[in-house]
Amino acid sequence: MNCLMISLLKIILIRNKLIMNNISTYFRYYLMLIILISGNLSAQDIPDRPYPPKLVNDFAEMLSSEDTQALENKLVAFNDSTSTQIAIVTISDLKGYHVADYAQRLAQKWGIGQKDLNNGMLILIKPKTGSSRGYVAIEQGYGLEGAIPDITCAQIIDYEIIPAFRQEDYYGGLDQATNILMALASEEFSADEYGKQAEDDTGAIIPIIIFIIIFVIVIFIRSSGGRNQRHISDKGLPLWMLLSMMNWGKGSHSGSWGRFSGGGRSGGGFGGFGGGSFGGGGASGSW
Repeated sequence: MNCLMISLLKIILIRNKLIMNNISTYFRYYLMLIILISGNLSAQDIPDRPYPPKLVNDFAEMLSSEDTQALENKLVAFNDSTSTQIAIVTISDLKGYHVADYAQRLAQKWGIGQKDLNNGMLILIKPKTGSSRGYVAIEQGYGLEGAIPDITCAQIIDYEIIPAFRQEDYYGGLDQATNILMALASEEFSADEYGKQAEDDTGAIIPIIIFIIIFVIVIFIRSSGGRNQRHISDKGLPLWMLLSMMNWGKGSHSGSWGRFSGGGRSGGGFGGFGGGSFGGGGASGSW
């Protein structure tokens, strides 16, 4: 009797083990299927490399055709002379991704920059609409992380791109940002030099604000009436004070920085991306 019970117990255990193994196998296959499907869906969210290849791809139609061509010519000429590739891409929808994540995926999928140098950069923009904020990200390849660190990408976004974008000057913001990126990549000045100058220029805006406040007060006094008030307002502010304030503000930051004014607006056709890699650094911002 005991032998029979033991045999039955063994049969039950073997049967249950087979069932559990089958369940485990089915679960693994199911999980792999989900991963494959989700991976394919994610790949479809990122646009394919353009053909013919271009460095400026305005999918969101933020730029005029003339502005697009001007940026393309400048970046192609820079690529031809240095092999460093700076791409600009605008998209209408981030597909649920964070802008920095989308930028890294797109830059990696397209292979911006040279494979052996990883000297590619991407400026990705999702424009502002009535129902959503605008987003921008700068993603640099492994080979440019030393010359253009993450904090410098953030400064370029904060000091060059977003102020211009808030005025709907999309070309101006991208033109100035690419000028600085080109100069940094070419080591015309360092990231530390740019950061210090940009911060100093931002601080120089304060005298302009003071000047505007005083100017408004003077206009108010002139328009408020009364003999005593008119007597004061007729004198106004001393000319030397006005000129001094205006001179203080000449060094202020207004979307144009430094000694680098950008490359020429000519260049041949773009030959295509070289297979550069990206580590997910860079910076992003919104407006």
